Amino acid sequence: MAHSPLIMTPSPPELLTSVLGRYDTLPVPADRPLVTLTFAQSIDAKIAGQHGKQLILSGKESMILTHWMRTMHDAILVGIGTALNDDPQLNARHLPPLPEGQRHNLPRPIVIDSRLRLPPTCKLLNNYRSGRGRRPWVICVTADDVEWRNRREMLEKAGARVIQIPIAIHDNQLTIHDILYVLRQHGIRTLMVEGGARIIASFASSLAGNSVINSLIITVAPALVGTEGVAYGIPLQSDTIHCLEHVRTDVVGKDTVVAFTSRALT
Repeated sequence: MAHSPLIMTPSPPELLTSVLGRYDTLPVPADRPLVTLTFAQSIDAKIAGQHGKQLILSGKESMILTHWMRTMHDAILVGIGTALNDDPQLNARHLPPLPEGQRHNLPRPIVIDSRLRLPPTCKLLNNYRSGRGRRPWVICVTADDVEWRNRREMLEKAGARVIQIPIAIHDNQLTIHDILYVLRQHGIRTLMVEGGARIIASFASSLAGNSVINSLIITVAPALVGTEGVAYGIPLQSDTIHCLEHVRTDVVGKDTVVAFTSRALT
């Protein structure tokens, strides 16, 4: 187990380059990007507080690692629950500044929002309008009622790109495979998936069949949340996780970061 000092490092830490650097030589599938699923959890496997309330689980060092991870992907994806509860920025603001004239690569923010509930005043859109972030994409189902059209118009006026998926809708929910296909068709080669609980569970459930996860990076914080907290609810069976192989475990500040990769990468 390695110890990774990250404060003010000028480049991504070895933990990330050893795992995600493999993407540089891996062929990108035609029907989906290469996917990194990542999240922070407590010792008792909770990722949020009661009713999805945001918890700051990661320490400063592992937060910096997460921001480096963001710069190593084309896009970063969250669900509407996370967007509403946390109002995230999904940028690399905790990284040290680069020399004049250089900028960190910022991932494209993507929000899965079937019914267009994202507020036009959210930080993602404010950052885009002020030149401090990339234009967010909002992925939704196709609808044609007046309320939906009004929401779309407000989001587009605020700067969002609304992308509709009219296919394979089950219980009014978009399927992971349809979402990934559309993102690949829009030029996304590498995707970082950050949450929340339903998104994590949806991606992790693919481990039981045709897995879409290329890398899994979990930050474990030395904290207990309790039964009121929200878990990610992945019903993993021992015979469904054979596609992932442990690569590395690092102590990052007060946290422990564990990395797995798809066996297709080894």
